[in-house]
Amino acid sequence: MITPLAKSFPRIQPPHLSPLPLTGGEGRVRGNRRSLRAISVFQSATSLLVFPICLALFLLGCGKDLRTAQGVAEEFLDQHYVEINLQKAKEYSVGLALEKINDEIRLTSGQAIDASTRKPKVHYRLLEKKEAEGRVQFLYQGTIQAEDAPEFTRRWLIAARKDGDRWRVSNFTESD
Repeated sequence: MITPLAKSFPRIQPPHLSPLPLTGGEGRVRGNRRSLRAISVFQSATSLLVFPICLALFLLGCGKDLRTAQGVAEEFLDQHYVEINLQKAKEYSVGLALEKINDEIRLTSGQAIDASTRKPKVHYRLLEKKEAEGRVQFLYQGTIQAEDAPEFTRRWLIAARKDGDRWRVSNFTESD
């Protein structure tokens, strides 16, 4: 007599009693391996496509928005203090800041700063931001690490103003 409970479950057989395919007893195992390999190849191909997309989005997210005062101020800091590229810092300057950069270029002329120059490691963080109509001031704290020298900090006050439709650094000062 078959109980109602037995009717609801299909016949369960241990794997060693399941009938094997007529053509080679390993057919099911080989088929499973092949499908697992196909899934693995698909996942690898997917990862190869997804990684560059994620990297591009990450790099875009890390970039500075040069349409904002803060983006321009930080690009100026990067060029002036991190990369020591005064010509590039000049592109983000106007007014008194431009005059100061031009003076620095004049004072350092003849001093080659290239790939062989040992540059210090510079990290900075925003401490304070003050906004007014068409003007913004940023106070940054920079940490400078040079080879064979103790680490030290500086504060940079960066003033930015709207110059036409773009933001430019109009002044900057450095203090201990």
